[in-house]
This record gives sequence, C-alpha cells and structure tokens, in this order.
Amino acid sequence: MGFFKNIVTSQLIDVIEWKDDTQNTMVHRYDMNGKEIMMGAQLTVRESQVAVFVNEGQLADVYQPGRYELTTQNMPIMTALKSWKFGFNSPFKSDLYFVNTKQFLDRKWGTSNPVMMRDTEFGMIRLRAFGIYSFRVSNPETFLKEVFGTNSMFTVEDVEGQIKRTLVSGLSDAVAESKIPALDLAANYEELSQYSLKALSPKLEALGLSLVSFVIENISLPEEVEKSIDKRTSMGVVGDLNKHSQFQAAEAMREAANNPAGGFAGMGVGMGAGAAMGQMFTQSMNGNSQQPAAGAQTATVPCVACGKPIAVGSRFCPECGAAQTTVNKCKACGAELQNGAKFCPVCGQKVE
Repeated sequence: MGFFKNIVTSQLIDVIEWKDDTQNTMVHRYDMNGKEIMMGAQLTVRESQVAVFVNEGQLADVYQPGRYELTTQNMPIMTALKSWKFGFNSPFKSDLYFVNTKQFLDRKWGTSNPVMMRDTEFGMIRLRAFGIYSFRVSNPETFLKEVFGTNSMFTVEDVEGQIKRTLVSGLSDAVAESKIPALDLAANYEELSQYSLKALSPKLEALGLSLVSFVIENISLPEEVEKSIDKRTSMGVVGDLNKHSQFQAAEAMREAANNPAGGFAGMGVGMGAGAAMGQMFTQSMNGNSQQPAAGAQTATVPCVACGKPIAVGSRFCPECGAAQTTVNKCKACGAELQNGAKFCPVCGQKVE
C-alpha cells in the first residue's frame, strides 16, 4: 500500500512556478513531464507574469502575481468545469500557461518600401522611416484566444511581423493626416511619434497587446528631393550673387597664379589667364558702380562749335567732333568763361 502511494505521489505536482531566463519569451506552457497537478499544490506567479489555466481547450482561471494554494475556493471556474468524482484531493489534468507581461524593449521597425504622400511644396514624394517601439501583453485572455492558441511557447518574433506591418501602415496614415510639410518633419518627430502612438494603440489592443512607446528616429526623403534641398541650401549660403562672383574671380586669380606650368609658353598662358581673370575681377568689382542708376539725369553743356548738349567733361562733341578744350576768357576782366556763356559771370560784360 505504501509502495503504491509513493508511486501515485511521484506522479503529482505540488509546486508550480516558472523562472524566465530569456529576453523574448511571451508565453510558456508549463511542462508537466507526464505528471498531473495535485489539488492543494502551491502556485507561485512572479511579477510581470500571469498564470492561465486551460481545461480541455477552454479558458479557465487566471492568476495575477502572488502565491496561491490550488483549492476549490480560489479555483472557481476549474471547480465548475471538473466533476471531482474522486474527491477534492484528487489530481486534475489541465494545461497551465505563464504569460510574460513585461515590456519588450528596443524593438525595431522600418518601412520596407517607400511610403507615398502628398506634400504642399514638393508634390508627390516617397518617404522612408525607421525607429523603435516597445509593447507588452495587456490582456492575457484576449492574447490567448486571438494569438498564441495552444502553442507550447510563443516568442516576440512570432508576433513581431504583424506588429511592424501594423505600425508602418498606421504611420503612413498619421503622416498624411498630420499634413506636416516634408521640410518640417525632422522638427516634429516627437509630436508625430505621440500622434502615431495614440492612433496605433487601439489596433494592437484587439490582439491583447499594448503599445507602450513608439519612437521615430529618422524620416528620409528620396535622393532627388535631397539634391533639390541641397541646392536651395547652397543658394542660401551664397547669399549675394555679385559678391559670390567676386569671390570666385579672386579664387580663379589665386589658382592661375599658382599654376605650375613650366616654360615661357606656360608662363604666357598663366599670365594671359591671370590678366583675363583680373579684368573679370575688375569688371565684377566695378560692375555696379559703372552703371548709372535707372532714371538718373546726366549733366550736359552746349558744344563750343555746334551748340548741341554734350556730357560735362567731354573732350570732343559726339555730333560735330569739335574739340571742347578751348578756354574762353572775358575780354574786359580776363575771367574764365564757361562754354556757351553769353555774359561774363564776374563783370557782366557781353561775350562777343
């Protein structure tokens, strides 16, 4: 009798617990090793764990973190499902799952294909994005029914593909609905991340999961758009194009002066290039000053020969070609007269 009792006792489990030594296990089915759970067994559920009993495929009792003695008082659903024809101390057959409810951190997401969006400045553009997220099991019962089923073990990798595709799809909608210009996306990563977190959370709740954090690390534009932005940036750095031309002329003169070409021919080419660059530099420097302001009136005096108005300081008349260097003096007082003067400005004598 004692031998038989020892055999029966060896087939019963009286202490149940699970120590997670992995970083990615979400669900672990307790290994019975051919044994059966004894009524009155001690169940230990640690923090960040939930224990779920499944009886013949039907969800039974759920235990939060703590220590429990499996009796009819704290196993109401299991007691209702079992007939206990052999008494309350008899063993029972059931599947026990430990669900990991901790946060699974630093999970990476990214767009496998560019996301199309309409931008107010660039029109239709394609965006690529990547970042990290974290999630946890928030509803073990829903997660059991909707996702892991009766698997003996369920890891993050088993559900990660579904989560990533959901995140990328939701991000595409969030970017489009936010209507943030492409050039301003980098300055709004935090706001866009929070907006996406609120929009994406309900989609994961249907699986019994909770999206804890969602971080956008980078949103990149197509290469052609980046080149266009680089050109605009260069123009902004250049600023005044005239000053930029002067700077380029000075750089060209410096390079021509440092031309290592040997011989008189090389020297001649270098000198010619230097002279040309010098002329270009001079024209660039004086280009604005040589051009009269638009609408400005040029001072004129009459030609000493034909009387046509000519610019002040002209040596020859553009109409008749007469020289303008003749100096007229008053015959009465000897004062110098301006060209075309009819009276002396000093003594008032009429000019003949």
